[in-house]
Amino acid sequence: MSSVAPKGNHSIDIKKFRARREMNLGIFLFAIVFIYLLVTVIMYFTGDTISVYEVREGSIVNDNSYTGLVLRQEEAVSAETGGYISYYQNGNSKVKTGMPVYAMSAQKLDTETASAGADDTAASPVSLNPEVQAGMIYQMQDFNENYDPADFSAVYSLKNEITAALQDTFSATRTEQLATVISASGLEVSTYTAPRDGIIALTVDGLESLTKDTFTAEDFDRTAYESKALEDQMKISSGSPVYRLITSEDWSVIVQLDRETAEQFKEEISAANTPAGEDAVPIDENKSMSVKVRIDKDSETMWADFSILSRDGKYYGCLDLDNSMIRYAEERYLNIELILEDESGLKIPRSSVVEEKFYVLPEEYITSGGNSSSDGVMVRQEGGSAVFRPVNIYDSSEDGEVCVSREDLSEGDILIKPESSDTYTVGKTRSLQGVYNINKGYAVFKKVDILCENDEYYIVREGDSYGLSNYDHIVQEGSSVSPEEVVFQ
Repeated sequence: MSSVAPKGNHSIDIKKFRARREMNLGIFLFAIVFIYLLVTVIMYFTGDTISVYEVREGSIVNDNSYTGLVLRQEEAVSAETGGYISYYQNGNSKVKTGMPVYAMSAQKLDTETASAGADDTAASPVSLNPEVQAGMIYQMQDFNENYDPADFSAVYSLKNEITAALQDTFSATRTEQLATVISASGLEVSTYTAPRDGIIALTVDGLESLTKDTFTAEDFDRTAYESKALEDQMKISSGSPVYRLITSEDWSVIVQLDRETAEQFKEEISAANTPAGEDAVPIDENKSMSVKVRIDKDSETMWADFSILSRDGKYYGCLDLDNSMIRYAEERYLNIELILEDESGLKIPRSSVVEEKFYVLPEEYITSGGNSSSDGVMVRQEGGSAVFRPVNIYDSSEDGEVCVSREDLSEGDILIKPESSDTYTVGKTRSLQGVYNINKGYAVFKKVDILCENDEYYIVREGDSYGLSNYDHIVQEGSSVSPEEVVFQ
């Protein structure tokens, strides 16, 4: 007989325990980063934006462009008799007194037949003198070894040098061929020689007699200008020009100037002719200065003596040159540039440059001390003892002075010269031009030495121990920050 447990209500008492929450480190770090980013964004949009400029090497060329009137020592040689002309010389050939220049005949000479060989084949090639050929090879090798793509004018120079070398050979060959034609023609031919040494040019324009004393403003008007080319077998009348004879390597280019520009040039010429420490000399047309000139035709650059001329109330600039005349012997007008400034260095915006004052100290008062090798000075205290105070040097001069920040010292501080009883009282100041360098995240003044400028940029000297370096970061608006201010780039 089994026993049955009595029926009844059974309850179980369950107690709930609240689990302890542990700090989540990831959420905490995220919150800090989020707050930091939020504050940074707010500061960026509410604060002043600092524009940053990266310093790079560059150059500034200040130049003035003009169309110049070319004057030379030249004359137009006229024909003594009329007829058909045949030239012994090529254009731009050098001739000596007595050398044959042209022949005149009543009928045309058959120069084309003479150019062929005796067997009626094509004309035989001109043989070059071995010395001339060797010289041309050397010129081309030298050109290849020293070629600079940035200086394309060197190509024109090589071309002109080779052309000049070939001209002499071709002229000799041409003279021989024409003599053969004249001999075979059976015609009465008159030969005319060069009256003096010079260069033959086979163009005339009627302006050959112009000089610095005779040119006028009308000579710059090109609307009616005409240059006549002279060619073989042309019919020439007696008294008509048959060639130009240029008798000097000296030549000039005259440019028109307005009054204001002429006055500016006068001041520069006066300064160039005034010894240092003396009063400016009176300017006259005999005074000049050297300027760099670029010829647009072939980008050739050369130096010229520049002076100011005045005619009938108008002003002109006169460029006198003594070389390369033959390159432009056929030109009466040249487009040129006067390169007044051509400086290379570090290029920075004008807006970056500020001016600050600094205390000036004798360099011999600078020493090192404290717990580092940093520069500093010994400042005398009230009790007579001296304490080392670090200073930042921003410039030094050849006369033995340095510039230090006015934040490092106070006016009236007495400095003690190291290993001496000599003293110096702080007070003298000097202003420096500079920019704020922010490579380290805060504004540091750096001195600049301005070489040249234009409307937007300065070119400053590179390599100064207290100045800027290529790729430095500076504040684009220098007046927008203060020394030592933290700058977010």
